[in-house]
Amino acid sequence: MRHLGTACFIVLSYLTGQRPGETLSLRSGCCPDPGAGRPLIYGHVFKTARDEDGNHLSRGQMREVPWVAIPPAMRAVRVLERMVPADSLLFGATAHDFPHHRTYHAALNRPTMNRRIEDFISWASALALRLGRPHEVIPDDPHGAIGTERFRRTLAWHIARRPGGLVALAIQYGHMRTAVSAGYAARSRDGIHDLLDIETARATADTLATLHADLDAGGGVSGPAARRAIHAAAQAPSFAGSVRSTRQARAILRNPTLAVHDNPHTFLMCVYNRDKALCHRLGTSDTPTLDRCVSACANIARTDRHAAQLRAEAEHLEKQAASEMVPEPLADRLRHRADNLRDLADQHHRNRIANQETTT
Repeated sequence: MRHLGTACFIVLSYLTGQRPGETLSLRSGCCPDPGAGRPLIYGHVFKTARDEDGNHLSRGQMREVPWVAIPPAMRAVRVLERMVPADSLLFGATAHDFPHHRTYHAALNRPTMNRRIEDFISWASALALRLGRPHEVIPDDPHGAIGTERFRRTLAWHIARRPGGLVALAIQYGHMRTAVSAGYAARSRDGIHDLLDIETARATADTLATLHADLDAGGGVSGPAARRAIHAAAQAPSFAGSVRSTRQARAILRNPTLAVHDNPHTFLMCVYNRDKALCHRLGTSDTPTLDRCVSACANIARTDRHAAQLRAEAEHLEKQAASEMVPEPLADRLRHRADNLRDLADQHHRNRIANQETTT
């Protein structure tokens, strides 16, 4: 039961972006049945809690905007609600003191949860070995103990670097700087969108650094935005490793010449220019919607890496088509898709330009 409570804390912290104190202060009933809508979690904030005169409220205050959750987070709330009395703290210290049942009037504190997370890691790894699943052992972290603070940062990392994935309620990368920044924090100078700004800028820096290294090694780029991509990559060394604060991150994100977003799910890069973007024909977004890439868009660029990925995917599709378990109509579609991917790879190699071929 102790490990189950810890697992629920991990799920809630990681999948909502809540601060540790905000998770620990949640109460039974905080996540009403959403019906057909998205689960919402209502709770208190502490770091940004202010009264009408701007004085900090140590007791916290109800968050103006609820956290948007996904089903695993709602299930974690439901599990905790079965572990604690009605209308009480989900992480009430009394309810979670399983060995001794001592009476406490507050929630578990962070040091206690830090210890429980480390105990959970040891227990889960031992269980994996006992069940003959060594690949599920949780490895030692080179940066030390996990603690309670790092789940929030990890969520931001994944949103920034996996724009096509279902992370944070399937809000794709192209929406996160609007929907997420408005929905996850009610104050412009704080909240998870500060982390997203930093991680988005770091992702941009990583993309440009990789492209710069590939070009220096003789790699090439193709597509309508190839020259813009090469020009952006030339600036990569000037800010490599420099994204440490929100101010530095926003300086990079405000620079339109650096707006290069890798989209591995579609085997391309978006060198974003809002005036040319087909994913925002009627909108005014400052970021691309990478789950709606259009093949004819003028912002597309591909590298040799993307071409190799296209060929690998084509080979994978053809292996699927050759299976006796695949109906012939589906096999035909798979082979047709494979041919199209190879054509894109061939086009890249015919039209690619290298660093020395660009002009200022």
